[in-house]
Amino acid sequence: MVEAANDDTYLLRPVGRVVSPLTDAASAPRQGDEGAPPAWLIFDAPVERALRDLHVGAELLVLTWLDRARRDVLAVHPRGDESRPETGVFSTRSPHRPNPIGLHRVRVLTVDGLRVQVADLEALDGTPVLDVKPVLGAVDER
Repeated sequence: MVEAANDDTYLLRPVGRVVSPLTDAASAPRQGDEGAPPAWLIFDAPVERALRDLHVGAELLVLTWLDRARRDVLAVHPRGDESRPETGVFSTRSPHRPNPIGLHRVRVLTVDGLRVQVADLEALDGTPVLDVKPVLGAVDER
């Protein structure tokens, strides 16, 4: 949920949290399809109705708040590789950026009430979940 505090400030409220065996950014995969273990999205009770049409096999985009990321970084060497040229963070998937919003494409493995188990989520344990959206298919499938 987002609430406008004034013209240039917004208050975001998480709708849930990630429960994952990943606890250390240094040893976590950089992207979910690079070996992330199954993880759980645990949602808050007030959003339960929003979960009602999720099903096993669905592909979702999970938006998270990368709460352990730095917010003062504007350029990085992609994937931490110093041999690659420094690149502005808006052209990378670096977690360190002015607004550290994570974007994760996942597949639903299990739906159990307020708990949704997913594959391919590289977010660390305890990461706040901001929103979930379906991956859209072709125009004629929408």
